[in-house]
Amino acid sequence: MSLPLEGIKVLDLSTMLPGPYCTMILADFGAEVIKVESPKGGDLFRGSKPLLGDTGGVFFQVNRNKKSVTLNLKSDAGREIFYKLAADADVIIEQYRPGVVKRLGVDYETISRINPKVVYCSLSGYGQDGPYKTLSGHDLNYISYAGILGLTARQGQAPTIPGVQIADIGGGALYATIGILLAVMGAQKSGVGQYVDTSMLDGAVSWLPILASDYFVTGVAPKAGSAMLIGRNACYEVYETADGKYISIAAVEPHLWTNFCDLIGREEFKAWQRDTERQPEMFEYLRALFKTKTRDEWCETLRDCDCCWAPVLGVDEVFADEQVLHRDMLFEMDDPRGQYGKVKQIGSAVKLSRTPARRELFPPRKGEHNAEYLGKIGYTDEEIAKFAEDGII
Repeated sequence: MSLPLEGIKVLDLSTMLPGPYCTMILADFGAEVIKVESPKGGDLFRGSKPLLGDTGGVFFQVNRNKKSVTLNLKSDAGREIFYKLAADADVIIEQYRPGVVKRLGVDYETISRINPKVVYCSLSGYGQDGPYKTLSGHDLNYISYAGILGLTARQGQAPTIPGVQIADIGGGALYATIGILLAVMGAQKSGVGQYVDTSMLDGAVSWLPILASDYFVTGVAPKAGSAMLIGRNACYEVYETADGKYISIAAVEPHLWTNFCDLIGREEFKAWQRDTERQPEMFEYLRALFKTKTRDEWCETLRDCDCCWAPVLGVDEVFADEQVLHRDMLFEMDDPRGQYGKVKQIGSAVKLSRTPARRELFPPRKGEHNAEYLGKIGYTDEEIAKFAEDGII
């Protein structure tokens, strides 16, 4: 059975996390994704420690089901090869700072003259226009500007760096994927492609509907620990247990909080759930209470209590968890050449009933598919060998 994106050809000029994560989603569901890498170095994650053999372990996590071609886009010959590859591409994605692809001559304006149907996505920190467009940045900077980092704290304490890349993946990769799919659908109807401008700051800002609504209605900006979902209320908190581990409680709805209060035998807490003045008393009691048992003992105590609880797991525990395993969120890919053996992979979070995500192509070696794709666009073996000798590929 064909996958939903079969027949969609993607040229991927991105590197590291956001762009490759986006194109892996497309590749998982059938798109032909060609990583276009520099002959010198390639994707920066290839050398990122810890290494699996000679390749960064993280590279394998965002590059399955793709192929790799190397091109020196600073050379006339490299650009000419790219133009030929782009002539029948459905999607191009790039992750340079604004203005770089224009200088290289592979920008949307140039490519759309060659291929009017192309969907061209630029994925950047701050977008293609505005006063911040040329600023350098990483995930931490984008969530700082978006107001997310400042809310990731307890009252009177410094913000805590989140354990995952919120803007890179949530604000960047996922919105780029959505934008590309929308534009591809539009191109299939109209015959004309378009430009997708994805900003990781924009994406991060869009994650603020609950806290922004408080501000829009009251005119008062929420501060760290000032709202229920960011540490104000005892019913929505992380509590340390006797063994130095943690349990999260998220009993926002009154009936769930009632269930928890019944379990711990504190009837009076039920009416105090949203009483701001009573929170310190409940916090003090619950912090002491949770330290009377280990995390696993609390899991057993809470097992049949419908109150929105969960153990705070380490990464090693996540990939041994029965629900994670049941949902097929861990699998292994065999390196067909045997060099890397079996490589663990995080499963796809997108579950389609008829056409599940594929697991066919092992993450590519740099330039592994040069001969295949240059041959397809008309170059001879001798020409390909000369390109390699000249550093074009």
